[in-house]
Amino acid sequence: MRLKTFKGGIHPNDMKEISMDQPITMLAPGKEMVYLMSQHIGAPAKPVVKKGDPVIIGQMIAEAGGFVSSPVYSSVSGTVKALEKRKNALGDMVDAIVIENDGQDTETEYATAELDALSKEDIIKRIQDAGVVGMGGAGFPTHVKLSPKEPDRIDHILVNGSECEPYLTSDYRCMLEKSDELVQGLMCILKVFPKAEGVICIENNKPAAIERMREAVSGRDRIRVEVMQTKYPEGAERSLIYAITGREVNSSILPADVGCIVNNVDTVIAVYEAVIKGKPLMHRIFTVSGDAVNNPKNYDVRIGMSYADIMEEAGGFKSRPEKLISGGPMMGFALFGLDVPVTKTSGAITCFLKDPVKEAVTTPCIKCGRCVKGCPAHLMPCDLSDIAEHGDKDRFAERYGMECVECGSCSYTCPAKRPLAANIKAMRRTLLAERRKK
Repeated sequence: MRLKTFKGGIHPNDMKEISMDQPITMLAPGKEMVYLMSQHIGAPAKPVVKKGDPVIIGQMIAEAGGFVSSPVYSSVSGTVKALEKRKNALGDMVDAIVIENDGQDTETEYATAELDALSKEDIIKRIQDAGVVGMGGAGFPTHVKLSPKEPDRIDHILVNGSECEPYLTSDYRCMLEKSDELVQGLMCILKVFPKAEGVICIENNKPAAIERMREAVSGRDRIRVEVMQTKYPEGAERSLIYAITGREVNSSILPADVGCIVNNVDTVIAVYEAVIKGKPLMHRIFTVSGDAVNNPKNYDVRIGMSYADIMEEAGGFKSRPEKLISGGPMMGFALFGLDVPVTKTSGAITCFLKDPVKEAVTTPCIKCGRCVKGCPAHLMPCDLSDIAEHGDKDRFAERYGMECVECGSCSYTCPAKRPLAANIKAMRRTLLAERRKK
């Protein structure tokens, strides 16, 4: 049987073996927890606590700043230490609530529910109130994604279990260890869209997850497992939609416009927690990997915990790493340091003894076409990079530069080691900022 896939893409070494066979380990939170107000796309959350206030686990500490926003909840019990600016993983100073953990883990009571007793509106409201957002990195509020203009057009709910980013294995472990919760979360979403079918999409380099999820969906109507070809970026939203449905999505439309909604594994499990158990989003599964790490594995960490505390619990480094990446090596970004908190969208830290990018020598383009062949958006990255370097915004837009999905495939394949993805990404950010101003 032919595997589902898309046009283009590359085949980097997936490096999953470093952490994939280690069961999820629960980590104790640190003494100081930091909750950023901007953990999602949209308006920042607004604090509803003040310095000195006592808090418990599951208590809302910041309310949504609008419809496209998301509330924040405390993942520990303790006392509000400060409302101040703190550094995020990109190095920006943003508003934050700092809580001193008392170590007591005093927790609120949650309002559980039976799915059969809930309406579509009830489900979406419980997801919204719980602060669930896309946990694959984008951070789009899930209640907004589940509220398209034309809900009757939705015929596919895709669960992105591809996890094509090298080194990352948190979704893989969730599919093995939390398969029932994943299926129940998908059933919650399917009740919102009665005409849709649920498709759990998994790359063929994860046979154990494929088998486990097939067992979990056996006998259930409207849910199936699809096996994808192992290829990067198979897990990109546009690539996944094309592979399953043959429908194309570009920058001018949304997945919902072609009848699809895509959520990653961790998000769908968070939907189950919110809808059935009544629990807000307070923790996530987090991969620690790379050749510099003593104990690479997947950890269940509480939102607000610092990367430094996670690394200490993970046994620290073999020796001082040259490169720290929040996320994976393809789409992650370099960290300034470990004194940053886990947010709803923090999925991993990848640590390397050597920095191959620093050592790379950039040479002139040889017009080999590898970047063009690998581009999942079917662009010409070599030309777009040159245009971006010259600051030609009009030509960049004319050559469809805004269709770039920033996957990094072009830079990975370039034998001249040119920073194609970085140049294109910088120009896209400039144009997007200008458009927002207008």
